[in-house]
Amino acid sequence: MINLINTPKKIKLLSCAMALILGNITLSHAAVVPEGTKLAAKQEIVRNNGAEPASLDIHKVSSDVEFNIISDFFEGLININRQGNIEPRLATSWETNDNKTWIFHLRKDIKWSNGSPITAHDVVFSWRRLITPDTVSPYGSYIESASVINANEVLIGKKKPEELGVKALDDMTVEVRLDKPVGDFLQMLGHPVMFPISEKAVKEYGDKWTRPEVFVGSGPFKLSEWIVNEKIVGVRNPKYWDDKNTVINKVTYLPLSSEKADLNRYLAGEIDITNTIAAESFPSLKKSLPDQVMISPKSTVYFYEFNNKKPPFNDVRVRQALSLAVDRDIIVNKILGQGQLPAYIMLTPDIGGFNFKQPDYASWTQAQRISKAKELLNEAGFNQKNPLTFNLLYNTQEGHKKIAIAISSMWKKNLGVNAVLQNQEWKVMLDNMQQGKFDVIRRAWVADYNSPMTFLSIFSLNNIKNTSLYENNEFSNILEKAGEVNSKDYYQQASDILTKDMPAIPIYFYVNHKMVKPYVGGFFVNTRGEFFTKDLYIIEH
Repeated sequence: MINLINTPKKIKLLSCAMALILGNITLSHAAVVPEGTKLAAKQEIVRNNGAEPASLDIHKVSSDVEFNIISDFFEGLININRQGNIEPRLATSWETNDNKTWIFHLRKDIKWSNGSPITAHDVVFSWRRLITPDTVSPYGSYIESASVINANEVLIGKKKPEELGVKALDDMTVEVRLDKPVGDFLQMLGHPVMFPISEKAVKEYGDKWTRPEVFVGSGPFKLSEWIVNEKIVGVRNPKYWDDKNTVINKVTYLPLSSEKADLNRYLAGEIDITNTIAAESFPSLKKSLPDQVMISPKSTVYFYEFNNKKPPFNDVRVRQALSLAVDRDIIVNKILGQGQLPAYIMLTPDIGGFNFKQPDYASWTQAQRISKAKELLNEAGFNQKNPLTFNLLYNTQEGHKKIAIAISSMWKKNLGVNAVLQNQEWKVMLDNMQQGKFDVIRRAWVADYNSPMTFLSIFSLNNIKNTSLYENNEFSNILEKAGEVNSKDYYQQASDILTKDMPAIPIYFYVNHKMVKPYVGGFFVNTRGEFFTKDLYIIEH
């Protein structure tokens, strides 16, 4: 993959005598309007978000469908800028003397969108709420992955949330204590699940705190309207600490899952930025509107996940056979054709600055893979007389449907396997995934931060994100060692175990692909697929 974007650099562990103070950095996460640019009188933008979000409660969500909006409505202690560097946001500075105890100093006079002060107590409340078992957050284990003291015990209910290694030293100072030095710790704080929410708002309104009439956020925009399955509207937040560097006054997010509807409304001038570009439309659009087609690498893997506890997918031979029979070259070249790469492992190219060894069968011919797949499936007891039949679940979208049809056809033609296609709306599919109500399910994983750990950890024991229900003690032990020393060798060993056990079928690595109107200035997509409305502005046209 051609690397068109600077990926976040690894944060080096500080020596015990050093402190990291970043109070006077020029912020790049802001609209930068070139001198001489004439701005439109109406600074409003419409972006398609691809689906109706399951929630806007940071602790109740797990995908970019929600995080795309949350990242406009909230901020974290830090941000990772376009150059991949850490910059201050709600925190102005931070320091550590031993790489395990971190002190964060909040920005003075920061306010929630209702005008009340943002304090260190909000940060502590938010992190405790994220990991509290009663919250049932799909990202509850994220703080555990950051090695915050007592995180595991709190997550499994053995200790109280108040015993988590985070506390407010005063209204403007947060102390975080880790079990061990974590090289990616600051990067991990850039993820939306670590953004603080208002303790007062949650305690006053409970689960209804995200309704427009009582919504409280910290970002450049605040929620003003939410019509389910129609639109979500954000308006500029005048209480935002960096409001002077915001240009857009109103942003509308549409939940269109139909790629055709997305493109048609874009061409009709009703949408300024599409969620994606349909594969069949891509070649013609590349020719007719080349300056509006935006393609860049994305640290995301598309995969099919097995329910590893459900027969026959508790048999590794079945999982391996179904993986081998997928012709990834046909998927990326014939069905997608936008620069995606075939995936034989879960780790995206250059993740964490590493490139990893591929399995042997990645260099086989497809005929060789199919021959081995037949052999494995037959050994597992499935053949023409006893064909394998199961349900393949995906969320409603044309692209997912085309891939499901193609892969199920490959399985049928080459192995005699019957995959019954099922599609569900996004929120319904998420619920079934979390409850283990599936045979094989369509998934994708966006890197939470720039480390192999973000992909590998979703298969580790006791991780809430391990919806495949995969269990391998050796894998989890190696992964723990990898996280301690950031070792490519350990990461490779862990990847090799996944390749052998095949709890999920990696299919392809993403690219960002969107249509963007030429009058939208400041557009930039990072390798996580994020772009922020705060960076944008509308040019006179």
